[in-house]
Amino acid sequence: MTTQQTSLRCVSSAAPASLLLLLLAGAAGAAPPLVGVNPQDDAYFAPEVIACRDGSGSFPKSRLNDGYCDCADGTDEPGTSACPEGRFYCRNIGDTPRFVFSSVVNDKICDCCDGSDEYESGIRCPNTCRNGKDVTKSDDGGSKLSVAHLDDRDVFSSKHTLDIDDLIQKLRGLRMAAVIELGLVVCVIAVCFARRRTRTRKRHYILQRKKESVPALRSVCCFLP
Repeated sequence: MTTQQTSLRCVSSAAPASLLLLLLAGAAGAAPPLVGVNPQDDAYFAPEVIACRDGSGSFPKSRLNDGYCDCADGTDEPGTSACPEGRFYCRNIGDTPRFVFSSVVNDKICDCCDGSDEYESGIRCPNTCRNGKDVTKSDDGGSKLSVAHLDDRDVFSSKHTLDIDDLIQKLRGLRMAAVIELGLVVCVIAVCFARRRTRTRKRHYILQRKKESVPALRSVCCFLP
């Protein structure tokens, strides 16, 4: 057997092993799905420096979901409860995707039907998504979600849910503002009424003094020669 044939056999036998190593390395380097992010927004969070959606600033990708609020609108914390204005995206595969407030993430209450909002709370949420045929049981008794495509109708439903939540928050804010304004109006009316009552009492007191002084002057005049 020649040296060239031996080399070719070694290369051909080593090729599958090298290919397997490359595949494993690629799988290990693949980025995990972003927690709480709409799959359609993956490209928005791809750069190394990400801008806040409200234009208030930017943050490095390393601070995404780090538990510290860098954007006022919660752009950098969709998967944690750090930002009060943040929104967590429930994929709800097999059901309607929706947004929930980030404040409910990992609060030990299952808000997403797929339980994705409680990924670090220590509790196990049962999958209650409506479409059972897209959910298959795994060997350990848990649930394994199949991949489903989110069409425009599902995205519209999720945005509609978010709009309703925002509307509820705005109505609560308006109600609080109305109560404060009503309280201020009552205080102003009370102050005006008190001042008017004080002025009325002073007038009555002055008139009373004048009435008392008139007979005294008459009596003095009678004794004068």
